[in-house]
Amino acid sequence: MARIKIIGLTGQSGAGKSTAARLFEENGFTVINADTLVRNIYTANPACLKAVAASFGQDIILPDGTLDRRLLASRAFSSAENTALLGALVHPFVLAETLKILKNVKGCAVLDAPQLFESNIDVICDRIVSVTADEAVRIRRITERDGISGEQAGERVSAQLSEDFFRTHSDDVIENNGSLAPFEQRLTELIQTIRTEVM
Repeated sequence: MARIKIIGLTGQSGAGKSTAARLFEENGFTVINADTLVRNIYTANPACLKAVAASFGQDIILPDGTLDRRLLASRAFSSAENTALLGALVHPFVLAETLKILKNVKGCAVLDAPQLFESNIDVICDRIVSVTADEAVRIRRITERDGISGEQAGERVSAQLSEDFFRTHSDDVIENNGSLAPFEQRLTELIQTIRTEVM
């Protein structure tokens, strides 16, 4: 992997990381979405799904053999301990798949990973970009996006790393507390800077 540069893209749930990933992709970067990898792993790797069910309950597996994602999320994000447990089970599979993909990438890749630090994938990144937003803003966005209660959204927020952690462990931090246009403008400026440096 010495021939490529790896940008780690992460941030708090509801902060706007997906928008950032979209802009990187629109600007010609190869984006590897960790959430998509996880969904594929649950489908293609029975060993991973069985390990998760053993810890979070067999009823997270639906009668057709697929994962009840909403039920798993409600349990995994109910506490920081449960979130860490899920990560410990799934992250090795995600890292293995990520490394497979990176073997075929040239130039620069962006790892879109909400749990970049928890999975220790940050150690292979040349630069880390984090997206943050105030807690109240994120809770509102999560409730609207996922159709869950404010209490459930608050549990997810509480189970995640603090904003201070992202700030002290990232090369670039983009705040997203307001409207979309200025957020996209700041991101575009950063992306152009990164493009100049690595592509």
